[in-house]
Amino acid sequence: MDGIRMGRKGLLITVDGPAGGGKSTVSRLLAAALGVFYLDTGAMYRAVALQARRTGVDPKDGKRLARLCSEMELHFEDVNGAASLFVGREDISLAIRSPEMDLLSSRISAVREVREAMTEMQRRIGREGGLVAEGRDMGTVVFPNADVKFFLTAAPEIRVERRYRERVHRGESISREEVERELTRRDEQDMKRALAPLVPAEDAVILDTTALNPEQVVEVMLGRIRQKGPLKNRD
Repeated sequence: MDGIRMGRKGLLITVDGPAGGGKSTVSRLLAAALGVFYLDTGAMYRAVALQARRTGVDPKDGKRLARLCSEMELHFEDVNGAASLFVGREDISLAIRSPEMDLLSSRISAVREVREAMTEMQRRIGREGGLVAEGRDMGTVVFPNADVKFFLTAAPEIRVERRYRERVHRGESISREEVERELTRRDEQDMKRALAPLVPAEDAVILDTTALNPEQVVEVMLGRIRQKGPLKNRD
């Protein structure tokens, strides 16, 4: 795995939380506001899931998944001002966004060998600083010494509605009931796994985004960052 081909500097911020909590949109906006890179760590697990499916690797086979991770030429590149995820020369940014990859990536992310490989790569990227890292264990496992940590959540019905709209926007034909079942299953997988379960870091700022739009959430986050001081020392 190669990592990232973009120069950066600045704060290291983590944003964790369950699906539908608003963390993807908010993390992109926050990274733009701070002038740092947005790292979608969930995309990295989706990439492993995609390659495992393509090559017929059993999602429970840790040894073969470890080999797959070591052989993947996985990296982010700046494409028209946004970070796209590549395997070799193929941009897989769209291919990894499917309901199948949602669930398969959650299963694969619970495999120790995969977790170790992704954590190592994420930390390597983070050494450069200037990062908003979005995921499910960024503040607890990957970057325990991050400048500021956030954990975003929302009321269950709001999370379902957000994910439903996202899926419809992609052009999928799906009901709210299906989305709710899938979201519940994903939550159970993420929160009950033995390895790096989905929990807030002890020093994380927990934000309920139920009644807030993404721009409002970012304003709250910027306010918390200013309170903690790092923004005062930015170049």
